[in-house]
Amino acid sequence: MTLANDTFQRLYLVTKLLETIKVVDGNILHVNYHQIRLEHSMKVLNYSTHYDLKSLIVPPKKGTFRCRVLYSNSSINIEYIPYETKKISSLKVVTDDNILYDLKYENRNSLNKLFNLRGNCDDIAIIKNGHLTDSTIANIALFDGEHWYTPNTPLLHGTTRQRLLDNQTIFTKEIPESTIATYKKSAIFNAMIGFVELEDGIIFK
Repeated sequence: MTLANDTFQRLYLVTKLLETIKVVDGNILHVNYHQIRLEHSMKVLNYSTHYDLKSLIVPPKKGTFRCRVLYSNSSINIEYIPYETKKISSLKVVTDDNILYDLKYENRNSLNKLFNLRGNCDDIAIIKNGHLTDSTIANIALFDGEHWYTPNTPLLHGTTRQRLLDNQTIFTKEIPESTIATYKKSAIFNAMIGFVELEDGIIFK
C-alpha cells in the first residue's frame, strides 16, 4: 500500500475512536494502558482534546461489564454493557495485504468483511504481507515449547499485548505464515477475555 492510499484509508476509517475496558465489581481494569493508547491515538490524528478516563468512568458497583468509550476530538460517550465470555477455540487463516487497523477505530467494516470468511471457525488469523498479525478482536500469541511469542507485525497494538510484554509474559518475534504450523500452541488475548489458549488452534483450510 502506498503512503497516499494509507492516508486515504485512515481518513475513511476515522469517524470515531474506541476503547473497550473491562470493569469488574466497580474496578476499572488496567485503565492506565487504555489512557496511554487513547493519548497516542489523539496525537496521531492531531486531536487536541484531553480525556481523563479515570475521572470519566463511573462504573456499576456489581457485575462484569464492557465499558465502551467512544470518542473523537469533539465528544466522548461512555456506556456499560453486561459482559459474557464467548468461547473461541479456532482461527481460520485469511489473507489481506491492504487492511489497516492501526488505531482502534469504531469503523470495523474491513475486519467484519474478513470475519465473514471464517467458515466453521470462531474467528480468523489475518495474514498481511506474508506475516501473522491479529484476529478480528484480539492479538495472537504462539508457543514454541519454551516461550509465548506475539507477532512484531500486529494490526493493532493492544493494551493487553503491551501489558504482557511489559511483564515479559510474552515476547515479540517475526512470524511468517510459513512458520505458524511449527508452533505447539496458540492463544488470543485482549482486554476483555484476558489470555485464552485455543483448543483447536489456527486452521489453514
